[in-house]
Formats: sequence, C-alpha cells, structure tokens
Amino acid sequence: MLEKMGEFFDKRLDEYEEHQLNCIESAHEFYEYTALCLPAHPGCSILDLGCGTGLELDEYFRLNPSAKVTGIDLAPGMLNRLREKFFDKELVLILGSYFDVPFGVEQFDAAVSVESLHHFTADEKRPLYEKLRRSLKPGGFFVLTDYFAPSDEEEAFYRKELHRLKAEQSIETDEYYHYDTPLTVEHESECLLSAGFSSVEILKNWSATCVIRAVR
Repeated sequence: MLEKMGEFFDKRLDEYEEHQLNCIESAHEFYEYTALCLPAHPGCSILDLGCGTGLELDEYFRLNPSAKVTGIDLAPGMLNRLREKFFDKELVLILGSYFDVPFGVEQFDAAVSVESLHHFTADEKRPLYEKLRRSLKPGGFFVLTDYFAPSDEEEAFYRKELHRLKAEQSIETDEYYHYDTPLTVEHESECLLSAGFSSVEILKNWSATCVIRAVR
C-alpha cells in the first residue's frame, strides 16, 4: 500500500535513525563521508534537501559547529526531531516540498541531499536541479549521496511498478508517494549536467550507494 511521503516517514519516526544506520549497507560510513565533503569554513551556509532528522548533520556539526543549515522536508515530525537534536545550532527548517520551496539566488555555499532523491524521475529533478544551481554561490557545489539503479532495465522497472501500484490504488493526484524509483548513476549525472552544473564527479561508492559532487 503506497503512503504519502511525509506520512510514511513520520509514522516511522521512532525507528527511523536506527533503520537508516543499521539496515542500509555502509550507512555509518557514507553519512560521515558526506559530512566531510561539505565546506569546513566557519559560518558557511548549507541547504539540505530532504533533511529528515539530519543524520549527516550529526557529524557535520561536530566538524563545523557554526555552519548555518536550511533544511527542507515533507515530514513535520522529522523536522521537530531535527530541531530538538540541534537546538543550539543555526537552523532554518521548512516544512514543504523542495520542488516548490524557493531557494533564492546565490544564497548557499553548498547543498546536500542524502537518501531522498531516489523517489523521482529525471524530468521531475531537472527543474529542481536548475533551481538548486542558481541558489549556490559562485564556486558552490551540491553533494548528493543516494543509491542508484544498477541498470537501465531496473530503473524502468521501478518506475513502471510505481505506476502500476498507483493505478491499483486509484491514485490520480500529483502528490508524492513513497516508493523507490532510483535512476542509474549515468542518468543522474546527465540530469545534473543538463540542469547547468559545470561538472559532475563520483567521489566514492559503497555497492549501490554513491556520493556525487556537482559544481555550480
């Protein structure tokens, strides 16, 4: 049974962090590595897409306690938990879809997203990535840590299966429902480049999970 995205995560709030860290291969490593990829200079401004409870921020705030983070998420419970964890940090938390929330122009030193964007198609992500690129300062970059489909065939299968499930449940709205439909790394990279990023580099991978850096 498909569930709306925000409701899905809030229902699982109490076990979310344990699941993410202990049920996903190499999660402890890639959350920490993602934090190491973000800017280290004091007071830098970071945009976090689908921030959840901020698992990569656990390490990042240890490295850079004065960083200013703007987090966007569909799940109010997740945002409340993040606010509780980092009550002494400079946070701006926005309840909403990162597809709809305005980011501004040249506002952020870097952006990050971990285990969130694998729910969307390239056509859905391209305008988001265009908006994201404009929001970065000159020299800014986007760090994307996510898992990816191993082949074009599997990418197509996941998307077809989502359409089947939505038809089965008579879902006709444009709201976001939780179902994983990852792109391949190649298609993700092509999407970022077509959105105007000047370069895209795969920094590290753990099986199906990769860390990608896209430079404004």
